[in-house]
Amino acid sequence: MVVCEWQSGDFCLTVMKPQSKLIVLGALLLGLCLPLSAAPVRVLYFSKSSGWEHSTVKRVDGKPSYSENVLASLAAKNDFEFTFSKDGSLFSPEYLAKFDVIMFYTSGDLLAVGTDGQPAMTAAGKQALLDAVAGGKGFFAVHSGSDTFHTGESGGGNNPIRLQRYKNYGAGADSYIKMLGGEFIKHGPQQIAVATVVSPDFPGFEKIGAEIKVTEEWYSLKEFGANIHVLLRMETDGMQGSDYKRPSYPLAWAANYGKGRVIFNAMGHREDVWDSAAYQSMLIGSIKWAAGLVKADLSPNLEKVASGHATLPAPSADTK
Repeated sequence: MVVCEWQSGDFCLTVMKPQSKLIVLGALLLGLCLPLSAAPVRVLYFSKSSGWEHSTVKRVDGKPSYSENVLASLAAKNDFEFTFSKDGSLFSPEYLAKFDVIMFYTSGDLLAVGTDGQPAMTAAGKQALLDAVAGGKGFFAVHSGSDTFHTGESGGGNNPIRLQRYKNYGAGADSYIKMLGGEFIKHGPQQIAVATVVSPDFPGFEKIGAEIKVTEEWYSLKEFGANIHVLLRMETDGMQGSDYKRPSYPLAWAANYGKGRVIFNAMGHREDVWDSAAYQSMLIGSIKWAAGLVKADLSPNLEKVASGHATLPAPSADTK
């Protein structure tokens, strides 16, 4: 016989009446039927650098990287459980099934060992990633997660051949880029610039104001998916460097990919950016959204808020 039931969402606690111990029934009637707590959000933070290795992801003397320390500090406060890894060989359907969200701060062709010497991903592992996200996992990439699996580039190290980046490939883009919804071209000098908050109601973006104005390594991006919901827009007017001689373009966005949820934020080069309350708020909100804990408007707005997105800058003199 059921004497007490507590239910919220997918979690339910049912207590059965012991036939011979009435004291248990009395305790239940006094309101001691307690809820079960939700499981933590399991996040794989993958930071392999087959290309450029950023200081924020580099481990020195075996110690956690700067970004890993920041994420660890956010974990307990937000019920996140991080697994930190640079081992691409682990990617498989069984491995990725352990996580709710897969978070990338990567670079280069991850099928090659490349710069950091960490094990490479296999082609089957890459497909397992795409399938996992399409099947319902969350995917969150920051900064050089867009400098990963470039269309038409392969091999490890910092590939100097970049002329092929200055065109839009559309349906011919790399499968990872099509999942992500955009691709890094190049960046100019670090500088103070403005990113407009296009979607202030998105989780984590609610309290950061109308714009972000900080010193950062601002990425010039392309290959934007038609279905993306733009969150931040790079305001190029007045920026230094030929990479920004173009109309304003998306800097952060979210979209569905199959049954999964994909979000990207191009910020995150500098340690002081990782320390900022605004960036940490965006990290927390993005992880929660990618995990499916919170909802958000995903109506495509690319053409509305960044109509000149497909106009790319000309290659600079030092581009080979």
